[in-house]
Amino acid sequence: MTDYLFERECRTPHSECYIIGSGEDEIGRADIHYTPSMAYATVCVGEDMTEDDIRELVSEIDERLVLTTDPFREDFVVTVWAGREAAVFSDEDLLDEEDEDEEGNGNGHREV
Repeated sequence: MTDYLFERECRTPHSECYIIGSGEDEIGRADIHYTPSMAYATVCVGEDMTEDDIRELVSEIDERLVLTTDPFREDFVVTVWAGREAAVFSDEDLLDEEDEDEEGNGNGHREV
């Protein structure tokens, strides 16, 4: 069994976002949204994770994150995306783009 680490990135009254780690590596992210009777999650992981690995991870998310927040929910629906990280965008990148555009290069996108 993998020892997953969950680092919260943000929280609202009805949702939470987590970076998923294993050892020293970031292996994905989970965005969890709560309604009065249900919990929904979108989980993004690397394309190398097996179906068994994904089921184990979803079980850990349910047990360690969802049930501690909403133990009386009727259902937990999870959509899993498996692939690779292509890029990360932020306002900081856009500001850098404006500075680079003034110099004549850059596209506001940072390769990962």
